[in-house]
Amino acid sequence: MAKESIVLFHSHNYAIWADSALKKESVDHKMMPIPRQLSSDCGYCIRIKSDDAELVEKILHVKNIEYDRIEAAL
Repeated sequence: MAKESIVLFHSHNYAIWADSALKKESVDHKMMPIPRQLSSDCGYCIRIKSDDAELVEKILHVKNIEYDRIEAAL
């Protein structure tokens, strides 16, 4: 099974915009509530394959979508 990472955002809007951008780029991901072990200002995060983290960072940067951080999933 592939390792997964979580993308955390400062706001719900950024999470929604990131979800849309990743769909357009056909990046496998899932928008979900933030796990209780992690903290963030927003209630949603996006789960991605860890191998896609660099690609996701590039997409978010190009689309000017701010995010807090990318962490390994627990």
